[in-house]
Amino acid sequence: MSKALPTRALATTLLALVSVAAQAQAQNDHAAHGQADAQTAAPSTQTVAPAADPHAGHATSASGSTAAPAMDHGNMQMQGGSAPPDARDPHGYSNGLTLGSGDYAVPGVPRLMLADEHRFFSLRGETLERRFTRKGDDSTAYDLQAWYGTTYNKAVVKAEGDIAKGKLEESRTELLWGHAVAPYWDTQLGVRVDNGEGPSRQWLASGIQGLAPYWFELEATGYVGSGGRTALRVEGSYELLLTQRLILEPRAELQFYGKDDPERGIGKGLAEASAGLRLRYEFSRQFAPYIGVERAGSFGRTADYVRAEGGRAQQTRWVAGVRFWF
Repeated sequence: MSKALPTRALATTLLALVSVAAQAQAQNDHAAHGQADAQTAAPSTQTVAPAADPHAGHATSASGSTAAPAMDHGNMQMQGGSAPPDARDPHGYSNGLTLGSGDYAVPGVPRLMLADEHRFFSLRGETLERRFTRKGDDSTAYDLQAWYGTTYNKAVVKAEGDIAKGKLEESRTELLWGHAVAPYWDTQLGVRVDNGEGPSRQWLASGIQGLAPYWFELEATGYVGSGGRTALRVEGSYELLLTQRLILEPRAELQFYGKDDPERGIGKGLAEASAGLRLRYEFSRQFAPYIGVERAGSFGRTADYVRAEGGRAQQTRWVAGVRFWF
Protein backbone atom coordinates (compact mmCIF):
# COMPACT_ATOMS: atom_id res chain seq x y z
CA MET A 1 0.00 0.00 0.00
CA SER A 2 2.77 2.34 0.90
CA LYS A 3 4.72 1.45 -2.34
CA ALA A 4 1.70 1.87 -4.66
CA LEU A 5 0.99 5.39 -3.56
CA PRO A 6 4.28 6.93 -4.70
CA THR A 7 4.02 5.17 -8.08
CA ARG A 8 0.47 6.39 -8.67
CA ALA A 9 1.43 9.91 -7.61
CA LEU A 10 4.36 9.92 -10.07
CA ALA A 11 2.17 8.79 -12.95
CA THR A 12 -0.44 11.41 -12.15
CA THR A 13 2.22 14.12 -12.14
CA LEU A 14 3.62 13.06 -15.55
CA LEU A 15 0.15 13.06 -17.12
CA ALA A 16 -0.51 16.55 -15.81
CA LEU A 17 2.75 17.88 -17.25
CA VAL A 18 2.05 16.36 -20.68
CA SER A 19 -1.45 17.89 -20.73
CA VAL A 20 -0.14 21.34 -19.85
CA ALA A 21 2.52 21.19 -22.59
CA ALA A 22 -0.02 20.13 -25.23
CA GLN A 23 -2.37 22.98 -24.31
CA ALA A 24 0.46 25.52 -24.52
CA GLN A 25 1.54 24.30 -27.99
CA ALA A 26 -2.04 24.49 -29.27
CA GLN A 27 -2.41 28.05 -28.03
CA ASN A 28 0.84 29.11 -29.74
CA ASP A 29 -0.23 27.59 -33.10
CA HIS A 30 -3.62 29.25 -32.88
CA ALA A 31 -2.09 32.62 -32.10
CA ALA A 32 0.33 32.40 -35.03
CA HIS A 33 -2.44 31.40 -37.43
CA GLY A 34 -4.60 34.28 -36.31
CA GLN A 35 -1.79 36.77 -36.77
CA ALA A 36 -1.21 35.57 -40.34
CA ASP A 37 -4.93 35.90 -41.14
CA ALA A 38 -4.95 39.38 -39.74
CA GLN A 39 -2.00 40.43 -41.86
CA THR A 40 -3.64 38.98 -44.97
CA ALA A 41 -6.99 40.60 -44.36
CA ALA A 42 -5.73 44.03 -43.33
CA PRO A 43 -4.46 46.30 -46.11
CA SER A 44 -0.82 47.28 -45.87
CA THR A 45 -0.30 50.79 -44.57
CA GLN A 46 3.41 50.88 -45.34
CA THR A 47 4.77 52.34 -48.60
CA VAL A 48 7.71 50.60 -50.20
CA ALA A 49 10.51 53.05 -50.75
CA PRO A 50 11.58 53.40 -54.41
CA ALA A 51 14.86 51.79 -55.39
CA ALA A 52 17.82 54.08 -55.21
CA ASP A 53 18.99 55.52 -58.55
CA PRO A 54 22.46 54.12 -59.26
CA HIS A 55 23.42 57.49 -60.76
CA ALA A 56 22.02 59.55 -57.91
CA GLY A 57 25.43 60.04 -56.36
CA HIS A 58 26.64 61.86 -59.47
CA ALA A 59 23.96 64.57 -59.37
CA THR A 60 24.85 66.64 -56.29
CA SER A 61 24.84 70.36 -55.97
CA ALA A 62 27.81 72.45 -54.98
CA SER A 63 26.52 72.65 -51.38
CA GLY A 64 26.19 68.88 -51.10
CA SER A 65 22.41 68.62 -51.48
CA THR A 66 20.69 65.26 -51.58
CA ALA A 67 20.48 63.15 -54.76
CA ALA A 68 17.69 63.70 -57.27
CA PRO A 69 14.75 61.28 -57.03
CA ALA A 70 14.82 58.23 -59.28
CA MET A 71 13.18 58.55 -62.71
CA ASP A 72 9.76 56.97 -62.99
CA HIS A 73 9.82 54.73 -66.10
CA GLY A 74 6.22 53.69 -65.71
CA ASN A 75 4.83 56.61 -67.74
CA MET A 76 7.42 56.43 -70.53
CA GLN A 77 6.14 55.29 -73.94
CA MET A 78 8.33 52.60 -75.50
CA GLN A 79 9.40 52.61 -79.19
CA GLY A 80 6.90 51.07 -81.54
CA GLY A 81 3.81 52.62 -80.04
CA SER A 82 1.39 54.95 -81.77
CA ALA A 83 2.61 58.39 -82.83
CA PRO A 84 1.73 61.35 -80.62
CA PRO A 85 -1.21 63.52 -81.69
CA ASP A 86 1.05 66.41 -82.73
CA ALA A 87 3.34 64.28 -84.96
CA ARG A 88 3.91 65.52 -88.54
CA ASP A 89 1.93 63.80 -91.27
CA PRO A 90 4.46 61.75 -93.32
CA HIS A 91 2.50 62.42 -96.51
CA GLY A 92 1.76 66.08 -95.81
CA TYR A 93 4.47 67.43 -98.14
CA SER A 94 4.54 64.76 -100.89
CA ASN A 95 1.93 66.31 -103.22
CA GLY A 96 -0.16 63.17 -103.05
CA LEU A 97 2.68 60.73 -103.71
CA THR A 98 2.85 57.77 -101.34
CA LEU A 99 5.35 55.00 -100.89
CA GLY A 100 2.97 52.12 -100.26
CA SER A 101 0.34 52.71 -102.96
CA GLY A 102 -0.22 54.72 -106.10
CA ASP A 103 2.43 56.88 -107.73
CA TYR A 104 5.61 57.16 -105.70
CA ALA A 105 7.89 59.02 -108.12
CA VAL A 106 7.62 62.26 -110.00
CA PRO A 107 6.58 61.45 -113.59
CA GLY A 108 8.97 62.33 -116.37
CA VAL A 109 12.13 62.21 -114.24
CA PRO A 110 14.44 59.30 -115.26
CA ARG A 111 15.88 57.16 -112.49
CA LEU A 112 19.59 57.00 -111.80
CA MET A 113 21.65 54.42 -113.69
CA LEU A 114 24.15 52.48 -111.62
CA ALA A 115 27.70 51.81 -112.78
CA ASP A 116 26.98 48.27 -113.97
CA GLU A 117 24.16 49.59 -116.20
CA HIS A 118 26.30 52.04 -118.18
CA ARG A 119 28.03 51.11 -121.43
CA PHE A 120 31.74 51.81 -121.75
CA PHE A 121 34.33 51.73 -124.51
CA SER A 122 38.05 50.99 -124.30
CA LEU A 123 40.92 50.65 -126.77
CA ARG A 124 44.20 49.23 -125.51
CA GLY A 125 47.43 48.83 -127.41
CA GLU A 126 49.47 46.20 -125.62
CA THR A 127 52.27 46.47 -128.17
CA LEU A 128 52.81 48.75 -131.12
CA GLU A 129 56.49 48.29 -131.86
CA ARG A 130 59.32 48.02 -134.32
CA ARG A 131 61.34 44.79 -134.18
CA PHE A 132 65.01 44.60 -135.14
CA THR A 133 67.00 41.43 -135.88
CA ARG A 134 70.62 40.66 -136.83
CA LYS A 135 69.80 39.63 -140.37
CA GLY A 136 67.88 42.80 -141.01
CA ASP A 137 64.49 41.13 -141.08
CA ASP A 138 62.93 44.12 -139.38
CA SER A 139 59.17 44.29 -139.01
CA THR A 140 56.38 46.20 -137.32
CA ALA A 141 54.11 44.34 -134.90
CA TYR A 142 50.84 45.28 -133.27
CA ASP A 143 48.68 43.75 -130.54
CA LEU A 144 45.44 45.68 -130.04
CA GLN A 145 42.28 45.00 -128.09
CA ALA A 146 39.03 46.98 -127.99
CA TRP A 147 35.74 46.36 -126.24
CA TYR A 148 32.35 47.98 -125.84
CA GLY A 149 29.60 47.08 -123.39
CA THR A 150 28.65 46.86 -119.73
CA THR A 151 30.47 45.43 -116.77
CA TYR A 152 29.00 41.97 -117.36
CA ASN A 153 28.62 41.72 -121.14
CA LYS A 154 30.74 43.28 -123.84
CA ALA A 155 31.79 42.94 -127.46
CA VAL A 156 35.55 42.36 -127.76
CA VAL A 157 37.79 42.78 -130.81
CA LYS A 158 41.39 41.50 -130.76
CA ALA A 159 43.90 42.10 -133.53
CA GLU A 160 47.52 40.92 -133.71
CA GLY A 161 49.92 40.76 -136.63
CA ASP A 162 53.27 41.50 -138.31
CA ILE A 163 54.00 43.81 -141.22
CA ALA A 164 57.32 43.48 -143.06
CA LYS A 165 58.50 45.31 -146.18
CA GLY A 166 55.11 46.94 -146.54
CA LYS A 167 53.31 43.60 -146.67
CA LEU A 168 51.12 41.86 -144.12
CA GLU A 169 52.94 38.67 -143.24
CA GLU A 170 50.41 37.26 -140.80
CA SER A 171 47.48 38.50 -138.75
CA ARG A 172 44.92 37.17 -136.33
CA THR A 173 41.62 38.98 -135.79
CA GLU A 174 38.98 37.87 -133.31
CA LEU A 175 35.44 39.05 -132.66
CA LEU A 176 34.23 37.81 -129.28
CA TRP A 177 31.42 38.14 -126.78
CA GLY A 178 32.82 38.54 -123.28
CA HIS A 179 30.82 37.68 -120.18
CA ALA A 180 31.98 38.21 -116.59
CA VAL A 181 31.86 34.99 -114.56
CA ALA A 182 33.94 36.16 -111.57
CA PRO A 183 35.22 39.50 -110.24
CA TYR A 184 38.45 39.19 -112.28
CA TRP A 185 37.56 36.75 -115.06
CA ASP A 186 35.66 36.90 -118.36
CA THR A 187 34.70 34.05 -120.60
CA GLN A 188 34.92 34.77 -124.33
CA LEU A 189 33.11 33.17 -127.24
CA GLY A 190 33.29 34.12 -130.91
CA VAL A 191 35.17 33.73 -134.19
CA ARG A 192 38.77 34.13 -135.38
CA VAL A 193 40.09 34.89 -138.87
CA ASP A 194 43.72 34.39 -139.95
CA ASN A 195 45.11 36.33 -142.91
CA GLY A 196 48.50 36.91 -144.48
CA GLU A 197 50.68 34.51 -146.42
CA GLY A 198 48.74 31.50 -147.58
CA PRO A 199 44.99 30.95 -147.52
CA SER A 200 42.87 32.52 -144.80
CA ARG A 201 41.50 30.36 -142.02
CA GLN A 202 38.34 30.72 -139.97
CA TRP A 203 37.90 29.38 -136.46
CA LEU A 204 35.36 29.21 -133.68
CA ALA A 205 36.92 30.58 -130.50
CA SER A 206 36.22 29.93 -126.83
CA GLY A 207 38.44 31.06 -123.99
CA ILE A 208 38.96 32.89 -120.74
CA GLN A 209 40.80 36.09 -119.85
CA GLY A 210 41.48 37.71 -116.52
CA LEU A 211 43.71 38.50 -113.59
CA ALA A 212 45.09 35.52 -111.67
CA PRO A 213 46.28 35.63 -108.05
CA TYR A 214 49.48 37.61 -107.50
CA TRP A 215 48.52 39.93 -110.40
CA PHE A 216 49.35 37.68 -113.33
CA GLU A 217 47.39 38.62 -116.46
CA LEU A 218 46.43 35.43 -118.26
CA GLU A 219 44.62 34.63 -121.48
CA ALA A 220 43.85 31.16 -122.87
CA THR A 221 41.73 30.49 -125.96
CA GLY A 222 40.91 27.31 -127.83
CA TYR A 223 39.94 27.21 -131.51
CA VAL A 224 38.13 24.77 -133.79
CA GLY A 225 38.31 25.16 -137.58
CA SER A 226 37.13 23.36 -140.68
CA GLY A 227 38.76 20.11 -141.71
CA GLY A 228 39.30 19.02 -138.11
CA ARG A 229 41.81 21.76 -137.36
CA THR A 230 42.25 22.76 -133.72
CA ALA A 231 44.49 25.28 -131.99
CA LEU A 232 45.32 26.64 -128.55
CA ARG A 233 46.91 29.97 -127.65
CA VAL A 234 48.12 30.85 -124.14
CA GLU A 235 49.52 34.23 -123.14
CA GLY A 236 50.67 35.63 -119.80
CA SER A 237 52.32 38.77 -118.46
CA TYR A 238 53.31 40.38 -115.19
CA GLU A 239 54.20 43.94 -114.20
CA LEU A 240 57.17 44.69 -111.92
CA LEU A 241 56.97 48.26 -110.61
CA LEU A 242 60.56 49.47 -110.27
CA THR A 243 59.12 52.89 -109.48
CA GLN A 244 55.64 54.34 -109.82
CA ARG A 245 56.37 55.11 -113.49
CA LEU A 246 59.20 52.78 -114.51
CA ILE A 247 57.74 49.31 -115.08
CA LEU A 248 59.37 46.09 -116.26
CA GLU A 249 56.97 43.64 -117.92
CA PRO A 250 57.84 40.01 -118.69
CA ARG A 251 55.58 38.47 -121.34
CA ALA A 252 55.30 35.00 -122.88
CA GLU A 253 53.08 33.43 -125.55
CA LEU A 254 52.62 29.83 -126.74
CA GLN A 255 50.70 28.52 -129.78
CA PHE A 256 49.70 24.89 -130.35
CA TYR A 257 48.00 23.27 -133.35
CA GLY A 258 46.23 19.93 -133.61
CA LYS A 259 47.32 19.04 -137.17
CA ASP A 260 49.72 20.13 -139.89
CA ASP A 261 48.76 22.98 -142.20
CA PRO A 262 51.53 23.10 -144.86
CA GLU A 263 49.79 25.83 -146.87
CA ARG A 264 50.33 28.24 -143.99
CA GLY A 265 53.62 26.78 -142.79
CA ILE A 266 52.22 25.41 -139.54
CA GLY A 267 53.07 22.05 -138.00
CA LYS A 268 51.36 19.89 -135.42
CA GLY A 269 52.07 20.40 -131.71
CA LEU A 270 53.92 23.37 -130.25
CA ALA A 271 54.31 25.60 -133.28
CA GLU A 272 55.53 28.96 -131.98
CA ALA A 273 56.69 30.44 -128.68
CA SER A 274 58.02 33.80 -127.60
CA ALA A 275 59.22 35.32 -124.33
CA GLY A 276 60.53 38.79 -123.68
CA LEU A 277 61.08 41.74 -121.36
CA ARG A 278 59.85 45.26 -121.98
CA LEU A 279 60.83 48.26 -119.89
CA ARG A 280 58.44 51.18 -120.18
CA TYR A 281 58.17 54.63 -118.68
CA GLU A 282 54.63 55.88 -118.07
CA PHE A 283 54.44 59.59 -118.75
CA SER A 284 50.80 58.98 -117.90
CA ARG A 285 48.91 55.78 -117.19
CA GLN A 286 47.57 55.98 -120.74
CA PHE A 287 50.80 56.51 -122.64
CA ALA A 288 54.13 54.74 -122.12
CA PRO A 289 57.04 54.26 -124.57
CA TYR A 290 59.19 51.19 -124.02
CA ILE A 291 62.23 49.26 -125.16
CA GLY A 292 62.93 45.56 -124.75
CA VAL A 293 64.25 42.27 -125.99
CA GLU A 294 62.39 39.16 -127.08
CA ARG A 295 63.33 35.60 -127.97
CA ALA A 296 61.04 33.91 -130.49
CA GLY A 297 61.16 30.51 -132.08
CA SER A 298 59.38 27.87 -134.13
CA PHE A 299 59.33 24.20 -133.19
CA GLY A 300 58.66 20.81 -134.77
CA ARG A 301 57.29 20.75 -138.29
CA THR A 302 56.75 24.51 -138.12
CA ALA A 303 60.51 25.02 -137.75
CA ASP A 304 61.06 22.81 -140.78
CA TYR A 305 58.71 24.94 -142.87
CA VAL A 306 60.52 28.12 -141.78
CA ARG A 307 63.95 26.73 -142.70
CA ALA A 308 62.65 25.49 -146.04
CA GLU A 309 61.73 29.09 -146.91
CA GLY A 310 65.18 30.36 -145.91
CA GLY A 311 64.20 31.72 -142.51
CA ARG A 312 65.59 31.17 -139.03
CA ALA A 313 63.69 29.01 -136.59
CA GLN A 314 65.15 30.82 -133.56
CA GLN A 315 65.93 34.51 -133.34
CA THR A 316 66.43 37.33 -130.87
CA ARG A 317 64.61 40.59 -131.52
CA TRP A 318 65.19 44.04 -130.06
CA VAL A 319 62.00 46.04 -129.81
CA ALA A 320 61.01 49.67 -129.33
CA GLY A 321 57.44 50.86 -129.22
CA VAL A 322 54.64 52.43 -127.29
CA ARG A 323 51.88 51.11 -125.04
CA PHE A 324 48.64 53.08 -124.75
CA TRP A 325 44.99 52.88 -123.83
CA PHE A 326 41.96 55.17 -123.72
